[in-house]
Amino acid sequence: MVELREFHAGDAEAVNGLAVRAFAQYQDRYTDWPVFRSRLEGMSALAGQAELIVAELHGVLAGAVGYIGPHKPKAAIFRPEWPIMRMLVVDPAARGHGIGRLLAQECIARARRDGANEIALHTSQIMNVALPMYLRMGFQWRSDVPDIHGVPYALYTLALR
Repeated sequence: MVELREFHAGDAEAVNGLAVRAFAQYQDRYTDWPVFRSRLEGMSALAGQAELIVAELHGVLAGAVGYIGPHKPKAAIFRPEWPIMRMLVVDPAARGHGIGRLLAQECIARARRDGANEIALHTSQIMNVALPMYLRMGFQWRSDVPDIHGVPYALYTLALR
C-alpha cells in the first residue's frame, strides 16, 4: 500500500539516494553526469523552498516530489503565478505501483488548494515513463526550454479550470 506524507528531516538521506537511483538509468545521456548527480544528491534541500512530499510503499520510502506554490521563487522558465512540480522521482525497484501518478495528483490537488488556474513542470523526452504519464494526465507541451547538462527539456502545463 502506498501512503503519501510530508517530508521530515530524517528522510533526507533516503530522498537523496532515491533521486540518484531514479535518474541513474539516464546517466549516459547527461553530458556531465557527476555534476548532475551531485545536484540529485541534494534533492532533500528542496524542502527549504518547496513542500516536499514523500511516498512510502509498505513503509519504505519509494518516491518523492517537490511542490512549489504560486508566486514562490522558481526558475525563470515558469510564470510566477504557476505552481510547479519539481523532481518527481520513484525508486526503480518500486515502479509499477502508481507512485508517480499519486505524487503528481497530490501536486495538482495542492495547486487547486492554492487557487491556481494552471500547474507546470519541465521534463525531457528521455523520461520515457514520466512524460507519457504526464501527457495521459492532460499536461500539454508549452515550449522547449534550455537543456540540462546536454539533455533537451520542455515545459508542460495542465489547465486546472
